[in-house]
Amino acid sequence: MQIDIPLIPELGRNDRRVLGLLFRHRALTQSGLVEQTQLTQQSVSRILARLGETGLVGTGGRVSAEGRRGYPSTALSLRPEHGFSLGIAVLAGRVSLVISDFSGATRAQKGLSLNPVGVSRTLDAVDEALDELCGSVGYARSQLTGIGIAVSGSFIAGGGFNTPTYLEEWAGIDVERLFADRFGVIALADNDGNAAAVAESQFGVGRWADSFAYLYISAGVGGGVILDGEPWRGRHGNAGEFAGGLPPHIFPFPNLELLRQLVVREGEAFDTVDAMVQGFNADWPAIEEWIARVKDSLSIIASNATAILDVDAIVLGGQMPTELAHRVIPHIELFDQKRRSVPRPVARIVPAEASGEVAAIGASLLPLKRLFFGAE
Repeated sequence: MQIDIPLIPELGRNDRRVLGLLFRHRALTQSGLVEQTQLTQQSVSRILARLGETGLVGTGGRVSAEGRRGYPSTALSLRPEHGFSLGIAVLAGRVSLVISDFSGATRAQKGLSLNPVGVSRTLDAVDEALDELCGSVGYARSQLTGIGIAVSGSFIAGGGFNTPTYLEEWAGIDVERLFADRFGVIALADNDGNAAAVAESQFGVGRWADSFAYLYISAGVGGGVILDGEPWRGRHGNAGEFAGGLPPHIFPFPNLELLRQLVVREGEAFDTVDAMVQGFNADWPAIEEWIARVKDSLSIIASNATAILDVDAIVLGGQMPTELAHRVIPHIELFDQKRRSVPRPVARIVPAEASGEVAAIGASLLPLKRLFFGAE
């Protein structure tokens, strides 16, 4: 649905606070916004009037403070039709695309098989797929507010990513400029662990845990950190590189590539981690050997995360099947001296709750948060 108002109006700090609360809670009454922001009723009313005029906020059903319908308070929410963002995850052998509307809801997903995942080939394939995705959900390309890109690897000094070997063309390049120049909108790049943690914060464990460590377990292992509801990226953007604390050549990386190798050794035919995840069978005997090999590594990672960060939860996510997470969690030990026989409060270890292509979903939220919902 085409709209005639500016997609990205000028927003003040309190405008962003109100939009951020609506983004996180989905819907709030005006009195709820007053309580959350500690602004006066008059100030919130003026902000909502301004945001309504620019097409960012609309009204919904009438609810009571307890959420029951039929009471006089009007629920306020973001207008999903205002615009959309595109999330892209650059993975091994494929690229995942997600369209999120202005409220952050996922409207469309598409996977592109590309082998190898070259830079020019990816740009061309995304450009072509964007028209198809827009048509499937009724958006015009002119409503694209921004693009988020999730790439496997760590940030390096001077910009760019130190990628795995299967993403050789993406190493050290300015990913944001490539996409911004091609599509004419803001482009924000982050590693896949950080992006997935953002998705988990909005749609998964973050609904009950304000602070958590997210382990992105796939062909490799990385992650992200959410503190008080916001991603904490550290000085260089590499917070959450949890496997960096494992002494090399002593403890195996707790990744799914190791499981794939063990499963293939037992006669299964999976060329990639993606293929193995698609055909996952919780009854594979190799799972027990995988758990025996990685339980110490996961115990070190989880113990360090809860001791250093003091978070609510340790989340096993990425491409890890939920059944596999449930199998391994009882074997993960959180080390504690239990001084005076009093245990230290520690994090819960839980499977990820957000589903779908979480790195691409999280990437799609990056421009929305930067343009509309974050601090100035």
